[in-house]
Amino acid sequence: MLPTTLQAVRSILAADPSVNPPERNRLLSFMRRGPEAKAIPVAAAPESCLIRRAEAAHRLAVSVRCVDTWARKGILKKRILPGHARASGFLESAVSALIHGAEY
Repeated sequence: MLPTTLQAVRSILAADPSVNPPERNRLLSFMRRGPEAKAIPVAAAPESCLIRRAEAAHRLAVSVRCVDTWARKGILKKRILPGHARASGFLESAVSALIHGAEY
């Protein structure tokens, strides 16, 4: 594979918010080494990673208002940042679990 092709794919993956850095590295190493290469396990996302409600809405393909409703109903648990009255977000793992239909 040409280095320019890898560079283009790297840029596309960097612009995609649904692909986290470990997955991006795994995909790029797979492309460099080919299908015969041994699979590299993907590390789980850290529990402490918070995403804002607009990002959660984008990943869940719903409106921000729907995310707020789910937070009020307890479907998504809102996390308040320490020392802030209004700054909040959602755990990335909770949003991913909701996307994949798993209980969180």
